[in-house]
Amino acid sequence: MIYIGNDIVENNRIARLINLYGTKFLHKIFSSKEIESIKRKDISTSCSGKFAAKGASAKALLSSGIVSRVSLKDIVVLSRNDGAPFVEINIAQLDKIKDFKISISHTDKYATAVALLELFE
Repeated sequence: MIYIGNDIVENNRIARLINLYGTKFLHKIFSSKEIESIKRKDISTSCSGKFAAKGASAKALLSSGIVSRVSLKDIVVLSRNDGAPFVEINIAQLDKIKDFKISISHTDKYATAVALLELFE
């Protein structure tokens, strides 16, 4: 079976949270690997994309029924050397997942992401 998730995040919302809470916000939502990978040039846009990807991934996981709860920290959004995003999932039911793909897009105002989850039959 295939499940999808979609999310959109307003960049200004993430920028406000970063300005208000700083590294406390970053460490609550993102893993140390994600924080290291965030582009320092435009931190709020990079965080917005990762946040949207986490939301989309959580929606795909929850709609699949293999989990009833998932923490954003269980979903790690990273990028390959060529810039393509990928996700690492830290859940007990990992053996049920055949494939997991994400796509992230940005504008000046928004970041959006789509997650595609395929389970073993």
